[in-house]
Parts: sequence; C-alpha cells; structure tokens
Amino acid sequence: MQAYAQLHTLPVRNVRDSRERTMAVIEHVYEDAGVLAEAVATRLREACANALSHRGHALLCLAGGRTPFPAYRQLAADARIDWEDVAIVPGDDRCVPWDHAASNVASLRTAFAEAAGVRIGALTTPDGDPGASLQHARTMLSRHADTFDAVVLGMGEDAHTASLFPGARGLSAALAPASREDAFLIHPDPLPPEAPYPRITLGLARLLRTRAIHLIVTGQRKREVLREAMAASDPLRHPIAAVLRAGRDVHVHWSP
Repeated sequence: MQAYAQLHTLPVRNVRDSRERTMAVIEHVYEDAGVLAEAVATRLREACANALSHRGHALLCLAGGRTPFPAYRQLAADARIDWEDVAIVPGDDRCVPWDHAASNVASLRTAFAEAAGVRIGALTTPDGDPGASLQHARTMLSRHADTFDAVVLGMGEDAHTASLFPGARGLSAALAPASREDAFLIHPDPLPPEAPYPRITLGLARLLRTRAIHLIVTGQRKREVLREAMAASDPLRHPIAAVLRAGRDVHVHWSP
C-alpha cells in the first residue's frame, strides 16, 4: 500500500512570454520496492487501458536499469490488455549487441515475453554500432511519433536520466527543448565503470511529449540527489532538473 504522497511546486519561467508559473513534483512514498513496483504497474496499466479505449493503441517509453523491471513484469502478465495494440520504446540503450547483458531492448523483450503481440522497438542495431544505431533510432522513432501515453524514467546518483549524463559531449543538443531530433548519441564522460559504452538516448523534447511522466527513485542517496536537482538551475550539471523544470507534472515514485 502507498504510504503517502506529497506535492512539491517549483517556479517555471515560460520561455515564450517570460511569465512564471508553477509545476508540480508529486512524490509518492512507498514502504518498499515491491509496493512501489505494484503501484507503477497499476499506473502503466491504467495508461494503456485509457489509450486503448480512446485511441485504439498505446505507446509507452520505458527506462532500463534494474529498479523498474518488477513493475514491467507485473504489467506484462496482465491478460486484460490487448498487447497487439501496444508499442514500447526504450528511453535509452547502450550501444552493444542485442545479445549482450547490457542491452536494454533485450531486457525489455524478456520482461514482456508474456505480453503476446506487444511491439518493442530498438534504439540500436543488432550489432550495436553507434553511428548506425543513431540513424536506426531516428528512423524507428519517426514511425512512433505519437505522444507517449506514459514515460518511465530512472535517475542515477549523478542526476542523469535516460542517458542524459552530466558533462557528456552532445548533452546541450539533447536537452534542447525545441529540438526536432528525437534521438541522440551520447558518450558519457567518464564512462560508467559498470557499463562503459556509448548510448543512444531520447532527447528531452521527445521525452516530454507524453501524457504522464513517472520517475522511479529508490534509496536515501538518490532522494537527496533529487532534492538537489529540484533546487538546481543548471541542467548540464543535473540533467534530471531539465525534466523537473520543464513545466510538466512529474510523478516521483520513491521507496527506501
């Protein structure tokens, strides 16, 4: 059961007319990761049901990493969803072959193995070549240009989200709010030792083209990083701040 939810508001300046308005960061606090997974699965199930009812198809953008996968597996097991009308794209992926343990698309396809008929797009080519993967990702995303019904994001202890890493070459372009490109090749600097690969990531503009944003954060240290990012003014140092301050409501799901 969800323990409680609390609302945080941040002032956001409207780029077009310079007026400030507030956006909301709604923090949902759960007693443990299992309860969090159940709650996120419910949110995604509702997003799919609503999309299928009103538009006849659903489009999700899902983060990699270990934390959200229990929620994905619960969602995939729901036989009430017409999975043939659901498409999923990763929010980012490592430039590795699809049979590599670090491949997000491979992990997503495994997690949704029970969801017969679901379509899971890849941001990379089968061999993971970075340059070819970027072109592949942009072509694939052009076929999934609709507004996402939900975006699930994670956050690292360096305040990166998707593969928008602080200090990375190309980060400014990927964070441009009016970018016409959906995908970017990012070289984290330094490379994370646990996954030292270049990445393909959706840019900020594409991630924000969604009906709902869910940010999953676990552990006290990441909660502290989130608080720092909420107060930060430079998204090049705290990329998640670009999401938090984009003028959209963001649902943060946190557990110890």
